[in-house]
Parts: sequence; structure tokens; C-alpha cells
Amino acid sequence: MATGRAAEREPSISCDDAVAWIEPLTELVLRAGAAILAIDRSGQVDHKSDGSPVTAADLAADRVIAEGLAQIAPQLPTLSEERCGLGRPQARSFFVIDPLDGTKEYVAGRDEFTVNLALVSDGEPLLGIVGAPALGVIWRGLVGHGAERLTIAPDGASYTTTTIRTRPLPPQGQPWTVAISRSHLDDDTLAFIAARPGAVRSQMGSALKFGRIAEGAADIYPRMSPTCEWDIAAGAAVVIAAGGKLTDRHGEPLRFDVPRPNFIVPNFIAWGDPSAAT
Repeated sequence: MATGRAAEREPSISCDDAVAWIEPLTELVLRAGAAILAIDRSGQVDHKSDGSPVTAADLAADRVIAEGLAQIAPQLPTLSEERCGLGRPQARSFFVIDPLDGTKEYVAGRDEFTVNLALVSDGEPLLGIVGAPALGVIWRGLVGHGAERLTIAPDGASYTTTTIRTRPLPPQGQPWTVAISRSHLDDDTLAFIAARPGAVRSQMGSALKFGRIAEGAADIYPRMSPTCEWDIAAGAAVVIAAGGKLTDRHGEPLRFDVPRPNFIVPNFIAWGDPSAAT
């Protein structure tokens, strides 16, 4: 891993460079999802130092992704939830991974968990893949090249693709759909929603909410409580590629190259209609 001035001289990965990685990275997310589904959910649940749960499925998916990225793009470092003790990558381009986002949903027996894989370049989400293995769906996007929803065939390996795009926010007075967390809904987020009357709430777990924004099934996903970079980087890339935007609560674009203790993002809003980000 390069540091200091060496990192500054490294070229960043462009969207054109990343085109060739879309398919192998998608296959990698499929394999990580299969590894999760192959594990008995009733197994032991451990807890990290911050109290968050971790299971054998988290670790199995992380191994699959780590081995796969070493083959696909060995020149790029990785920030993974399960290996975040290695510190923040200093390279201009790196992968951000949550091998199993929504562990609480997974442990509870719900299907609303995802595999999140993002490529960040010069601090901005460039490529994102959000796989929902139990639902048979993958959302993926490359900024500048658009976004797609993939429907996984029963064989678990092949899929069909549909181009997706965010939708305009409904006119004032018309109902709009806000995607909210099933497990992490807080008072500040509820106040944010209440200040914008007319919302129809759609509650779901994990990064599924980003996929729903990207495909035009929901309008906005606000979270005013802390989360981690690996929870949102992949979804952010998918939403941006589909025509949306990711900001902090003040409307400023959210970056992934700034120092954050424990990689914690204080708040964010995913907007389907970027003109609404005020």
C-alpha cells in the first residue's frame, strides 16, 4: 500500500478504466452471496468491540471478496468492515466492502441483507454493487455509465439486466416515498421526515434502500444517525450512477477521503432527484 507522496503520484481509476471490472466484480458479489446462503443462520453470533454482531457468514463472504479482489485488481487496497483495523487506504482509488450489511436482519431470519462492494476514486463513489442474495437481486452502477437491476436466475449464477434510473421528486402536495431503516430509525430522522409533509414511509433493512432509490421505487433515504462508510459507499455509487445524489444533512456532497474516527459518517441523505438536495 502506498503512502504519503507515493500515493499522491498514483493515478486514480477512472470510470472508463473500471468498465472492464463490472462483470467480474458482479460475479464476485454473486459468489459472496452464495457463501452467505450456504451457512446455517442458527449458528453462533459473536459481537465486536462496538457491540455489533458478526457471524460466520460475514467472515465467509469477506474471505470470498478478499480472494477475488486479489485476482481482479491486485493493485488496489481495500477497506472492509471485517478488516478495518488495517486503517484507511492511502491510495487515490480503493475498494470499500461490507461483506454482509444488515447482520441484524440476517440473524433475525429476514432476507433484507446485502453484500456491498464499492470502488472509490479521488474520494468519490465511482462503482457500486449491492447484492441481495436472499431476494435474488443485484443493483449495480458505474458513474457516467448508468445503473442496472439484475434479476438472478434460479441457478444462482446467471441473470437478466434492466436499466434503472431515479425518478423526479413528486410535486408539492403529492405523496412521496421515503426509505427508512428497520433497525436504526432515530428521532432526528423522524424529525427530518416530519418537516417534509406528505411522506409515505417504506421500511426495510440494509442497503436495499439505496437500490429502491436507484430504481425509482422510492424518492429519498435520510439517516441522521451515525453509520459507517462501508454501509453506504456501494449504495451511494449506484444511486449517483442512476441519476441521484448523496449529501450530508447540509446538502454538501459526501466524500470518502476525509479522516473519520472509526470510519463513522455522522449523517447522510440519498436523493433520487438531485435538484431536491437543498
